[in-house]
Amino acid sequence: MARMLAVLFVALCVIAGAARGEESDVLVLTPDNFDHEVGHERAALVEFYAPWCGHCKKLAPEYEKVGSAFRKVKHLSIAKASFFLTYIDCDAHKSLCSKFDVSGYPTLKWFPKGSLTPKDYSGGRTAEDLVAFVNTEGGANAKLSVAASEVVVLTPANFDEIVLDPTKDVLVEFYAPWCGHCKSLAPAYESVATAYKAEKNVIVAKLDADAHKDLATKYDVSGYPTLKFFPKANKAGEDCDARSVDEFVEFLNEKCGTYRDSKGALTDKAGTVSSLEDIVQEFVAAKADERESLSTKLHEAIAKLEGSDAGYGAIYTKVLKSIASKGEEYLAKEHERLSRLLSGAVNPSKADELTVKKNIISLFMKQ
Repeated sequence: MARMLAVLFVALCVIAGAARGEESDVLVLTPDNFDHEVGHERAALVEFYAPWCGHCKKLAPEYEKVGSAFRKVKHLSIAKASFFLTYIDCDAHKSLCSKFDVSGYPTLKWFPKGSLTPKDYSGGRTAEDLVAFVNTEGGANAKLSVAASEVVVLTPANFDEIVLDPTKDVLVEFYAPWCGHCKSLAPAYESVATAYKAEKNVIVAKLDADAHKDLATKYDVSGYPTLKFFPKANKAGEDCDARSVDEFVEFLNEKCGTYRDSKGALTDKAGTVSSLEDIVQEFVAAKADERESLSTKLHEAIAKLEGSDAGYGAIYTKVLKSIASKGEEYLAKEHERLSRLLSGAVNPSKADELTVKKNIISLFMKQ
């Protein structure tokens, strides 16, 4: 019979503002309620950590997964305490950590219901390991939800078809399942794949290089993880040194000509065509009697565009026609309307469409 308890994930840290105001399935505690919550009617799995600790940072996303696993278990409450700089510093206030024989980070201890005598946790550090432990100690039966991955899995059977496709820019991670650095990279890499899922010509993929050593050797892979980028025009591959989400985004935007941010949203440059920039600036700065000739000049330049730029050019044309028929006030009204729509619930593809139009309209507005 499941015990009536609440599982509290408690993190002792010094980073100011960490976890404050962030959405999470892990409840945030404070020093004021720590003694009240732990060792009484609820059991607690306590993590003692320091913000500078690399292993603690690697563990953090696993806690979020565990929080999600127990979200719908009514008799369990997943929580953690974030002790900010003004409250407690595990380095500066060693007595609190010493009280529970904490000498390194992260240290995980299980406090049974009604007890301040903890049991040391010495299991694995994955979400799967932690969920199994909590289920055993807490008498629960929670399971991790497996989210669909946007990372394309490569094998010898599909490698050439995907990676060597001349119409695609492909980023490939050569990894090994046992590689600690690969495991650390996985959350960031998944975020990048999610951010670029709307870019049909950009593929974020991975290959188990330990299982397929011939392919790894072919591309001079000697360590894990190795990141190689295979652009449309260079299927020999080139090295990619990015490791954080922001670094990957900067790399892919530069190499692929895309305009995504780390969340996958389009930036304010999306849809703008650099070859039209000077003419648009002339048009915006021109007097009314000068605009007709500049409008003609713009239409002629738009007619020469190719590929995706031609599609964006069509929006430039519509904006020019609207200015001619509705006047300057059209720009501000339409910009406000698009901003309002984007602030609401919009599916990703529609958001891209609205953002591109808003960006192009912004070019025609006097600053």
